[in-house]
Amino acid sequence: MVNSFTHSMFGKIGSTVCRLGLSGTNRPGKKVIYKALDEGINAFFCYGFDFQTISVLRDVVRGNRDKYVIATGAYNLIFGHPNLRRTLEKRLRQLGTDYIDVFLYLGVMKEKQYPDNIKDEFCKFREEGKALTIGISCHDRKFVGRLADEGTLNAFMMRYNAAHRGAEQDIFPYLSRHNPGIISYTATRWGYLLRRPKNWPKEERIPTASMCYRFVLSNENVDVCLMAPSNEAQLIENLTALHDGPLSDDDMVFMRRFGDAVHDAKKYFM
Repeated sequence: MVNSFTHSMFGKIGSTVCRLGLSGTNRPGKKVIYKALDEGINAFFCYGFDFQTISVLRDVVRGNRDKYVIATGAYNLIFGHPNLRRTLEKRLRQLGTDYIDVFLYLGVMKEKQYPDNIKDEFCKFREEGKALTIGISCHDRKFVGRLADEGTLNAFMMRYNAAHRGAEQDIFPYLSRHNPGIISYTATRWGYLLRRPKNWPKEERIPTASMCYRFVLSNENVDVCLMAPSNEAQLIENLTALHDGPLSDDDMVFMRRFGDAVHDAKKYFM
């Protein structure tokens, strides 16, 4: 398959995904998650406590496992981590599946929080076939760029939006060698890209949620851009991004300029 604005081949696992994925962390309700499935969403991220998402996925994967790409992981606790194998086995039981498509070490803030013993254990999960791809969710972009170029990991989850574009220099140029699967999140920068920042001219427009998702999806390096709607109305608005297609050149310039204004207004934000 040739990647398009709406669909991508996720990394090397051979699964075609809708490039707009769903996280149910904001508890939108099972009805909304089923609605997303009806609209063609087939890539999902869940924590172990995302019971609505887990319940729906457990229902739909029976006999159709290869139609869905499921990402989850174990969390870096800064001063330690949960038992990684126990976490993986628990998630397999919760989801009623024999394997996880993308198993991540979540919340890595810097390189020393991902030591070799963690990497080795994740590699064992992949060798056993219990995780098709392994990777990390990380805020240290340069570290992710080095890992991508190295090729041991074959999936990464990162922040990417109009206000946080550092991945364009630090990560994306290093993907072509090994083609890892890329998941992005917070396309709206936790809602800040939907609000008027300080000193933004009152006569100028502000982005819609659809524009924020289209900004991310306009970058071919991103396989899945996660959305986390709180209700059906938000889901429907987000889905318009798939139908509206890539941003025009003028809208792309606007999004980058607005993103800079948001970033400059919140410089303290991590």
